[in-house]
Formats: sequence, C-alpha cells, structure tokens
Amino acid sequence: MNHPAARLALAIADQLASPAALGDMLTAQPWRAQSLSLGAPAVALLHIELAASGLRPWQRAHDWLRCATSGEITSGFDSHLFHGAPAIAHTLSCAAVVRPGAYERVLTRLNETVTADARRRVEIAHARIDARRPARLAEFDIIRGLTGVGSHLLRHDPDGRTIRTVLEYLVRLTEPVTADGELLPGWWTPDGPSGRAEQRMPGGHANAGLAHGVAGPLALLSLAALEGVVVDNQRDAIGRIVGWYDRIRAHTATGHTIWPYWASRSELRTGPARLPEQQRPSWCYGTAGVARALQLAARATGDPGRALQAETALVHALTDPRQRDAISDPALCHGYAGIAHVATRIAADAAPASTARLGTLVAKLLDAVLPSDSTPDARAASLLHSGAGPGLLDGAAGVALACLAASGMTPRSGWDTCLLITAATNARGEDA
Repeated sequence: MNHPAARLALAIADQLASPAALGDMLTAQPWRAQSLSLGAPAVALLHIELAASGLRPWQRAHDWLRCATSGEITSGFDSHLFHGAPAIAHTLSCAAVVRPGAYERVLTRLNETVTADARRRVEIAHARIDARRPARLAEFDIIRGLTGVGSHLLRHDPDGRTIRTVLEYLVRLTEPVTADGELLPGWWTPDGPSGRAEQRMPGGHANAGLAHGVAGPLALLSLAALEGVVVDNQRDAIGRIVGWYDRIRAHTATGHTIWPYWASRSELRTGPARLPEQQRPSWCYGTAGVARALQLAARATGDPGRALQAETALVHALTDPRQRDAISDPALCHGYAGIAHVATRIAADAAPASTARLGTLVAKLLDAVLPSDSTPDARAASLLHSGAGPGLLDGAAGVALACLAASGMTPRSGWDTCLLITAATNARGEDA
C-alpha cells in the first residue's frame, strides 16, 4: 500500500468515512442512496474492499450499507445494475463475500426481485424480436440493460434458470436482422449513442463499446462460458460478435489495431469513415473495454492468437501519444484509473510479454491519477468536490477502487464484476 495511488484511495475513503460526509446531498437528491453509479453503494464498496484487507474498520462499510438500504428501493424497469434493486444486490453480495451470512434476509429479498424483473425483461425482449422491431441500447447494455443484470445473476445464481434465459436472449440478439433490404447486426438500434435519434446517424448505429454496446454481451457470454454456464449456440453467438469486430476493425497511421466506438450504416458498408486515432482507450468506449471483451472471448473459445491480438492492441493504445492525450481525467469509466484497472485485469490473463509491458504502462497511468504536485489528501478533496461526486463510474469512490486494484490489491469482494471484466469465481473467493 505504499504506492501513491493507493494512498490516494485511502485518503478518499477517510474523507468519506460516514454518510455525514456528503452533507445534505442525500436529502437533496435521495435517489443517490441507491445509485451505484453516483452515490452510496459505490462508497460502501470502497469500504467493503478496505475492510476485507484489514485496512479500515467494517463499521464504515456497514454505515454506508445502511444508508443505501434505508429507503424504498426501486425495482422494475426503473432499476438496473447501477441503480435500484440490482445495484444494492450487487453491493450486498460483495459484503457477503467478506462477511458470509451478513445481510442475508435483505439480500435474499432483493435477489428474488432482480430475478423476477429479469424474467419479465427477457420476455419483452423476445416479443420485440418476434415483432421484428429494432433493439434499444437500454434493452441489452451493461448500464441499463439485461447484460448488466445478467452479470449479477451469473454471480448470484450461476446454476439457476434465469441466467440461462438471459444468455439465450443474448444469443438471439446476435442473429442478423434485415431492415430496408439491408442485413444488419441483431443489436442494431435506430437511435444514436445517446439513445435518441441523431441526424449524424440516419438509420441508427451498431454500438461497439463495453458499457453500451455489444462488447458487453460478448463479455457476459464469454465469462459465463468460462464459468461453465452454457446454453445452445452460445459459442456461435460469441463467434458472430467477434467476426463483427474483425469487420469494423481499423488501423492507426502506425498500422496498429483500433476499434471505432460505433458504426453507422454507411460505415458498415465501406468501413470507418476515418481512423479514430484521437479516441480514449477507455472501459466504457474504446480499446481497453473492447480488448478485454475480445480477450475473454478468446479464452472462452480457446483462441490464443486472438487473445494476443487484443492484448497487443491495448499495449499500442497506451503507447500511442494521440490516444493517451485523449485521456483527460482520473475516472473509472473513461479515465486513467479505470484504464489502469482494465489493463491490470488483461495483464493477469495475458502472454508474458504483454503482461510485462502492461505492468509498466499501468504504473504510468497511476502516476497520472495523482500528479506529482499534489498530495493524496488534497487530490481526494479535489475529486470529492468536483461535479463528479462520490460515485463509481465518474466519481471518487470509483477512482479509489480502481487505484487499489491497479496498484496490487486484487479485489477481494468481487466489486468489479459489475464492469464485466472479471469472472464471477473471483467474487466467490475461489480465485481471489
């Protein structure tokens, strides 16, 4: 824990020792109490992880968990992995890894709710496919859709029927569809990346990101296969998605692989309109998230050559000044800390040469999280008082968790299973 980034994580945790640290934020914005993305569950995860390592008291984690569960918890179609019942269930599951049997009653009730909601959402998704209507990102993505919920089901009940219904739906999602006489990927959406119709993308787009695009389903299908949770045609579905990434793959001016964030209809026909060399290689969009999904797919299908291709793509992204310069903040979702954590997970499963190079690059990313002219306490205060706040994806708790993991403290609670970058066995303590 001598790495400066790890000391920053401890400083963030200490400045968030109790819910009182947020002042009137939770009363003014009570929805933050159940928002993994922006509020209390994220801070609870940070304290759970630190308590698991004996670095801070469990009471802090308990206080934040009590805050997260103190009000009515949202369920149904207004809930998803980062808000409401699935978000709280994920957080309590992490607590239960560290404290077996703790919070069992409320966790059982939440898991029943999440399971029932997932079944209803799968039924509606199949009805949509039967009616030959196009998909929406919120139907299948990690943040709001069935892939995110599926990640919790894979962890909570890998032998259950519901995770298999989610996987069966994702297999069907990968089957091509025809629109206006043109063959399109099954995850094609008529909207833009914002989830609304956009003039720059007439006819919609196919999203390639991990957070909102088909890399999320690819990661879940692959992680499930690695766990031995398999449904009919799962391997074929993985192959269809991987083949699509081959189709949209571009190359930088130096000849290295790069994937666009998304593809419009014209780009599907002719290839990317331009080389996206200025894009961030992030978890949410870009090379880090896509490379991890492709590496997991390669492991699930026994393709070491493709795994090496994915690892090498990330190495080049992190050594390309144009891509590095596109990173502008420390956030887990799209900044230095999150990229460092994804790179650490990739390195753990990589070929030895890739592991060594990624280790050096992770150290440089962590150096950027805590600039040399700042102290951990000052940097923590700056992060907490920025507009991003205390949450997981953009906020201080996410930065802290990613810094801990990337600086050598492998997650013990499985908190990062919600990012679809690690196997559920890690979360059950079997491979921690």
